[in-house]
Amino acid sequence: MARPTEIKLHQKSRVLELSFDDGFSCNLPCEYLRVFSPSAEVRGHGPGQEVLQVGKEGVGIDQLEPAGNYAIKIHFDDGHNTGIFTWSYLHELGHDYDENWQKYLELLAAAGHKHAGVEG
Repeated sequence: MARPTEIKLHQKSRVLELSFDDGFSCNLPCEYLRVFSPSAEVRGHGPGQEVLQVGKEGVGIDQLEPAGNYAIKIHFDDGHNTGIFTWSYLHELGHDYDENWQKYLELLAAAGHKHAGVEG
């Protein structure tokens, strides 16, 4: 399991910069992290119960809180803070960013929502 060697929160650009001990690094926008939160509020309690997150283009992060030595809890400025982001999940989010982001934009469009942000 890859572990982060560096975690930097860029408040102004709303990006979480991660570097891992396997050499992988990524920049994850706060909106991306928010809409892919591992919380039950976003993912539901089983397959097919996911809840599409809408209107999160301007979301930021207020705080990063360690969760043991395996994860962080992210406190978003819209009040959401129930997801625990494990190192492996953050690595996966970084690795699959392009594919995940495109799917998210397609789901928004299919639901009749226009994305107002510039990320992606």
